[in-house]
Amino acid sequence: MRKLLALLIVRANETVPVDHLIDELWEGDPPATAVNTVRTHVYHLRQELGQWLGHDAVQDLLTTEATGYSLNVEERQTDLAAFRRTCALGRQELRAGHLEAAYESFGDALGMWRGPALADVRQGHVLAAHAREIEELQLHAQEKWIEVAMRLGYYREVLPQLRNLVASHPYNEWLHARLIDALHQSGRRGDALRAFQDVRTVLAHELGLEPSEDLRRVQRCVLVGSRAS
Repeated sequence: MRKLLALLIVRANETVPVDHLIDELWEGDPPATAVNTVRTHVYHLRQELGQWLGHDAVQDLLTTEATGYSLNVEERQTDLAAFRRTCALGRQELRAGHLEAAYESFGDALGMWRGPALADVRQGHVLAAHAREIEELQLHAQEKWIEVAMRLGYYREVLPQLRNLVASHPYNEWLHARLIDALHQSGRRGDALRAFQDVRTVLAHELGLEPSEDLRRVQRCVLVGSRAS
């Protein structure tokens, strides 16, 4: 039921076909009784939700459609929708040049996270794909928060986050470039140059690549003592 509910939530207000539910629940090896078992799981999920929300409310919340099932919720009822909405607000504020407001909005969005997406659900490949998509949204929000913070001059404040992110995403050159720039703007030119050497080594040894133009530009700024952003 937990996997079933998770898939319905990440695809809220859509009809999730029975075939997709079967694919997630049995990961390509369903029993002959799979369709009936899905119906049973949905029945038990309705009973469980009814204990929390009231059985009348569940009739409209979890509905049976022609090809599958749909969880019908308002935007405010799921944290994923709230995260998307808050990020959209941050982007709007950034486009309008309201940097402090955008910084707060992206920070609020990131504050909703309490660990990896769907961490308490054993994921099949359907849910795993959704989890990767959600975590890409999180990474993009982190990048926008860092961008805004650095435009506001909060170089030291972003260093811990950048350190963690480059460790988690060692091939993300944008993050490495921002780390080098933040170190430089914090008065740590030696650390900035070492950070450049570190990413150049990773790219060369593991991918056979040279640093991007963005990385080389930031390195040149460190060497001549000018601002990269």
